[in-house]
Amino acid sequence: MSLEHCPFRLAGRVLAVLVAALAAGCGGGAEEPAPMTEEERVEAEARRIHDAVMTLCTHIDIPFTYATEEVDPGNVNEEYQVDYPRMQEGGLNAGFFVVYFGQRERTPENYEAAQEGAMAKFDAIHRATSMHSDVIELAHSADDAERIHAEGKLVALIGTENGFVIGKDLSLMERYHELGARYFGLVHNGHNDISDSCNPREDLGDAEAEHGGLSEFGREVIAEANRLGMLVDVSHASKDAILQAAEVSAAPIIASHSSTTALADVSRNMDDEQLRALAANGGVMQTVALRSFVKTDPPEKTGAINDAMAEFGVSSFGEIGTLSEEDQEALRTRLTDISAEFPVTVGDFVDHIDHAVEVMGIDHVGISSDFDGGGGVDGWDDASETFNVTLELVKRGYTEDQIAQLWSGNTMRILREAERVAAEMQASGS
Repeated sequence: MSLEHCPFRLAGRVLAVLVAALAAGCGGGAEEPAPMTEEERVEAEARRIHDAVMTLCTHIDIPFTYATEEVDPGNVNEEYQVDYPRMQEGGLNAGFFVVYFGQRERTPENYEAAQEGAMAKFDAIHRATSMHSDVIELAHSADDAERIHAEGKLVALIGTENGFVIGKDLSLMERYHELGARYFGLVHNGHNDISDSCNPREDLGDAEAEHGGLSEFGREVIAEANRLGMLVDVSHASKDAILQAAEVSAAPIIASHSSTTALADVSRNMDDEQLRALAANGGVMQTVALRSFVKTDPPEKTGAINDAMAEFGVSSFGEIGTLSEEDQEALRTRLTDISAEFPVTVGDFVDHIDHAVEVMGIDHVGISSDFDGGGGVDGWDDASETFNVTLELVKRGYTEDQIAQLWSGNTMRILREAERVAAEMQASGS
């Protein structure tokens, strides 16, 4: 087994202590090492725990060029936040890689495009795992995930984001499940045929609400997800849709990348009523390390960003790609400098975990990054920095068992429950 696959790497400080002890025993005259400081002791304990638990991020986005010569996850690519070398470096053992297609006008042509886009990303994830089968393996169940991790490999799972990828064709859910999808995101930005979004889109003609939460078709989608053993993902759904999904789903639901409005009052986050509903359903909210969801921007930062973008003649982040390469680089450097003046840290992120645990209980909280989809905070800005989350949890007094729950245990539990519900429904012909 190679070093990078070893699940019990010793922290550098601990290793130094062991080497010194051996030298003292063999040489008879070596000085005893200095005792650890409290900071070193905490870091060594965090390293031990980080290496002992299975760390799982429930939301990692991928480009359409994934698993090609342009974006090979087997190599470090600084344009992205996640690749296999940096997962190994940071001890990020597992991830849900996401099949996503953005909301468009609901026309036959766009339904077809969404399905083709979904298949392209399924193919990319399968291709990525087969290209590097010595490093990573695709899991189709909770047992699979834990077996792969125990064998020393990275674990890939698949989630879908935005039910637009099935359009109005319920049968596609079974096809996506066969391809490995183990959670199904109901909606993204903009309403679709399944659910209202927490972010209606005026450019698509969205009213504040279209279905009053879930549509009748949306309820059929949830029932089908339950039958197949796919977790229902309510991140991006409206408040009414989340509350209704928690009530009607026969299996626990998941919010694969959300945070709390108590600490950052933005539409994408969940308030305490939603958190309690998720917990009552048995589900899990995966706190997301996306700066603008972790901490809302002060007016000074917003003003500086708007001024910088105006200087370059753009009014939205989506327009940056229309600039020359030189201007793109200059503007991004300016925006990075502005963000550095208003840090959002791992500590700020873990504040959301603390609040969710207080409201929901430790059994119902998890961890996600939304890497390569906008996620990242100071201290956890790519996969190589994953240890810093565990370190912050240890500093706050979370135990090894609790940290294991937060990183993967809670998610594995509800995935197993979804598998159990599906087996019962299929056996009864439901």
